[in-house]
Amino acid sequence: MTSSSLPKELLELRASIDNIDAALIHMLAERFRCTKAVGVLKAKNGLAAADPAREKQQVERLRALAQSADLDPDFAEKFLNFIVKEVIRHHETTAAKENAAT
Repeated sequence: MTSSSLPKELLELRASIDNIDAALIHMLAERFRCTKAVGVLKAKNGLAAADPAREKQQVERLRALAQSADLDPDFAEKFLNFIVKEVIRHHETTAAKENAAT
């Protein structure tokens, strides 16, 4: 089936999905710019890469947001955990570089 033979509504929905995907990528990039700065501050101040209390608060907050947005809270938590794992990895790398420089 060629795209010209697909229903117009399907093509419009797909275009919306593509726009949302692009926005998500840009938002994730901005989030990682912020968490990179956090990692630098943590490293300079000798703070741990992970902050379990903060992570717990974030899980609770995002689960509530997901529920109010009619999104599966378990999915939201898995998504956040995936991001946090990557952030911690970045923070650990930053701390190792900071320690090597001192």
